[in-house]
Amino acid sequence: MRKIFLIAITIAFPVTSLAQITYPSQRTITKTDRFDFRPGGTVMITGAPNGSIEVMGSTANEIEITARIELRAENESDLDALAALTGFVTDESPIRTVIMTVGSHNKFGEKKLPKNFAKRLMLAPFSVNYVVKVPKYIDIEIDGGKGDLTIRGVEGSIRANFLDSNARVEIVSGTAVLALGKGSADIWFSAKGWRGRSANIQVGEGDMTVRLPTTLSADIDALVLRSGGIENEFPDLKPRDRKVAFTERSMSAKAGVGGGTLKFSVGQGKLRIEPLRAPL
Repeated sequence: MRKIFLIAITIAFPVTSLAQITYPSQRTITKTDRFDFRPGGTVMITGAPNGSIEVMGSTANEIEITARIELRAENESDLDALAALTGFVTDESPIRTVIMTVGSHNKFGEKKLPKNFAKRLMLAPFSVNYVVKVPKYIDIEIDGGKGDLTIRGVEGSIRANFLDSNARVEIVSGTAVLALGKGSADIWFSAKGWRGRSANIQVGEGDMTVRLPTTLSADIDALVLRSGGIENEFPDLKPRDRKVAFTERSMSAKAGVGGGTLKFSVGQGKLRIEPLRAPL
């Protein structure tokens, strides 16, 4: 009986303690980095469980990273410990750069922690908000948790996954794959003329707005899986198969003379397709 009693106490104690933890102290710090990177490569970004990611293409042959880190803890001493360990690391090569967030969610990148580091700090909440400037002729791969996503001026392939996001993404060329668990997606295809092969944009729960240049030639598949519907304001979209009419939740269409395949799907929400109106 004694052993059973001790086990029950051991299990119950952390649960009670967690319920009483508060984080009255807050701190915002900024960490930066800048290094050369030539066009034609790939930049991979792994974000924090909470935090935004903004990527901007530029004419400079370099990557510039600005990370605004927001920390919360019980006291200033704990904030000092967290500030020293939370941030990002890079893995650099001539053709690929990886930017990875390190924090309590991934055991601070498996760093060897100081001997006096309190294990309770592994539960302290934090967020990292990135602004990353990259050469415009590169490919981008992003994995994020909950936070805004913005991609502009990148003239390469794009792949991005977020659990929960309000995303604004410009698609210029290459292949684009974007998946959001929930949130909203505002997608526009460059006014310069889309030069890509395909795009596949998915939102599980939320709304999607797609803005297309009126000169576009592409095959378009639009689908709402459960509740919601499609609102089409793009002129001159025609069924690819004249025997398959558009419905409130499904469109198999052709813009112009057809071409690359654009797929847009929403699990639950509205899907709007409209002409691109500059400026955005």
